[in-house]
Amino acid sequence: MIHLWRLNALVVLFCFLHFAVGDEQVVLSENAKLSNETLLWGPYRPNLYFGVRPRIPKSLTTGLLWAKVDGFQDVQNNFRHTCEQHEGMAGYGWDEYDVRLGGRQTIHDAGNKIDITTEFVKIPGGHHGGSWGARIKGTPREDAPEHLVTSLIFYAAMEGFGSLQVSNEEDELGIEGTVKMEGSSNELGAFKLEVTEGPESNFAGGGCEYLAGEGYVSLSNAWGIKAFGRAVADRLILLSEALLFQHMKTEIDEMISLYGKENAPPPWQILTIANSVKEGNMHFVQKVFDGAFEVSVKLHALLREELKLIGLQFDIIFSSASAPEMVTSNAISKAIKSATESFSHRFSKVLTPKAPFNKAKYQAFAHSMFSNLIGGIGYFYGDALVDRSYAPEYEEENEGFWQETAEARQRQGAVKLEGPAELYTSIPSRPFFPRGFLWDEGFHLVPVADWDMDLTLDMVKSWFNLMDEDGWIGREQILGHEARSKVPQEFQVQYPHYANPPTLFLIFEALIDKLQNAASFKDSADPLESIRSAHLQNPENAKDYLRNLYPLLKRHYFWFRKTQWGDIKSYDREAFSTKEAYRWRGRSTAHILTSGLDDYPRPQPPHPGELHTDLISWMGMMTRSMRRIADTIGETDDVKEFQSYETAIIRNIDDLHWSKKEQTYCDATIDDYEESVHVCHKGYISIFPFLTGLLPADSPRLSAVLDLISDPEELWSPYGIRSLSKKDANYQTGENYWRSPVWMNINYLAVKALFDTAQSTGPHQQRASKLYTALRTNLVENVFNEWERTKFAWEQYHPETGQGQRTQHFTGWTSLVVKIMAMPDLSGGSRIKEEL
Repeated sequence: MIHLWRLNALVVLFCFLHFAVGDEQVVLSENAKLSNETLLWGPYRPNLYFGVRPRIPKSLTTGLLWAKVDGFQDVQNNFRHTCEQHEGMAGYGWDEYDVRLGGRQTIHDAGNKIDITTEFVKIPGGHHGGSWGARIKGTPREDAPEHLVTSLIFYAAMEGFGSLQVSNEEDELGIEGTVKMEGSSNELGAFKLEVTEGPESNFAGGGCEYLAGEGYVSLSNAWGIKAFGRAVADRLILLSEALLFQHMKTEIDEMISLYGKENAPPPWQILTIANSVKEGNMHFVQKVFDGAFEVSVKLHALLREELKLIGLQFDIIFSSASAPEMVTSNAISKAIKSATESFSHRFSKVLTPKAPFNKAKYQAFAHSMFSNLIGGIGYFYGDALVDRSYAPEYEEENEGFWQETAEARQRQGAVKLEGPAELYTSIPSRPFFPRGFLWDEGFHLVPVADWDMDLTLDMVKSWFNLMDEDGWIGREQILGHEARSKVPQEFQVQYPHYANPPTLFLIFEALIDKLQNAASFKDSADPLESIRSAHLQNPENAKDYLRNLYPLLKRHYFWFRKTQWGDIKSYDREAFSTKEAYRWRGRSTAHILTSGLDDYPRPQPPHPGELHTDLISWMGMMTRSMRRIADTIGETDDVKEFQSYETAIIRNIDDLHWSKKEQTYCDATIDDYEESVHVCHKGYISIFPFLTGLLPADSPRLSAVLDLISDPEELWSPYGIRSLSKKDANYQTGENYWRSPVWMNINYLAVKALFDTAQSTGPHQQRASKLYTALRTNLVENVFNEWERTKFAWEQYHPETGQGQRTQHFTGWTSLVVKIMAMPDLSGGSRIKEEL
């Protein structure tokens, strides 16, 4: 057994006695407490290259900045802090990461000619969520100059009620040794935060001089460790970079006034903070390095020689005062080793790639893709802009409604800040989309549910806790000033009549599938397994979770039915049911952003009588999930109700959306003669009933669906299924966002649907198996090849070349490639009963 998490004896007794003592609730509540504690701290500011905070509103927040300081020209743009696209990175992200233990991130900063490694680990103990440590390393890249001078700045700030102060004595020449901070808050109790010094070789002091006029003047103090503190309003803490630059400008101006522009010291001696240890709630610590950072002097002697080869290194240590002992650098070294062993072991048991991807060359790729998915989990807290005007134009009932709604949005009279609210979620992309997206999250959590179901359900609950009294959840969660700083103003306001695909219900189905599978995985070598799978090991625990959430689920479900309904009766449409039809609200002529498929071609011009194939398919999946949930928790009357809705939806998909002429599923609209007509743009929309699992293996429509998927002149490409047919007039036109590119989330649904068909007796079983094998291979190989070529995962992939495009470091749903790699190999034609 690998001993990775040092639980005390009482906790171990509670975890492994299970229910032998006859008091199940004691064990369950203890597991819940431990789960909360192991998830309290993390790099939960994913918009930063490295920023640690707890899942507590207005609490301690930290961040890291660095830059090469070899000149004054454009030096401000050299500083790295927030993740940005195209700023000289040769790749970055988590190589391995477990949200309960920690992991290692590598940042290949080609622009600054240095590779930075950040290792973060958690140390359990005490009554306030334990302690943590971070180890920062740096190694000059091959093209770095002989003397690469790097300025690195760590900051810590306390929001809200609490204290944080530097306990070192002030010295204008800098701080010698470890920088020590002490703080406290109601939630964290008392704590200490330390930034270790590292050996003398980390600094160029003493012998480093610069040429001024005719002589040499020593300014070695500029190389020391400096700390600067000040009192900052909560809302300004998030502007830490701007505050830092403002302060450094003052220091630069003083140096210039002292020496003059012609005799100014070199940039690495000027671009520093003042050593001003003052009371305040925000503190900056600066360290300047020449070349590689070396090992911390606090390391245990036996480890010193081994780690000396690594390069730059120092530790940031947070120690809870309620822990039995303070954290040391030696403890961090052991925790890093344990976290690495734990991650590799668990990955090999839970997400191990199946043939043909079980080769060594895919291992680092698979580890990285999954680690960046859960390494992108963030904690967000703040207010949000919402339009609660409920303007009649938002009903979108009139012809020309898109013009009326645009005018209503321009009024913005009822746009107000609501909240604050909190959200614990994984994000699509650290540099470009560092916030919560509703339909993305359901896809994000598909592989996470295999890794840690308790974590998954915690994140799902966080989303449903955002629901308003009507049942609405905002599709994009832009909480607080920091989140809004990344979003154009025209996209910041959320509207309570706008929906988004209900992908979180995919997770409820995954939970129920696992509960019904008696052979559900249990990793006996993982001491955290009883926490990760508490809901699976005790089905009553899972049922209680569903019962508690069930009122919110029903409210959300019926909100969809009430606000996104489609009109059947007004246009004398013939269908099995007069009620089961659906239309996305939020249309414009060019987009339905609410559908998630943005610019995918739709009927023109928009019409209030439109019916959307993708939405009725999502509603079918959602209804099936609600039926299964109701059945699991014993709501028998609701089971019958949802079953009737589900049957009607499936019948109406054929009656309202199947085109006999085009032999495909299509959107519907109303023509000039007030007749219902199909508007067919073959692509993702056309296969949505199949993607959402609503076509049985013997469906008479399935043959045509498989024809469309497999035709290289339509959707099939060597890199995955295209979003729009090559034969469509709109192929690769306009924004070309959902008009040709290959998207991993929809392709995952296709892979899963093909697998399910291949495992079901029916006329298309063998064909589905072959398509499944080919599609799985094409997707994985292309994402892997592009990752190797560019060092990034991408938002989408070009259907003709396979090249990654749009947003880089898109490790949200593109990480579904890990789930696809872990799916069974059917190339031998075998039929496998396996939980997915």
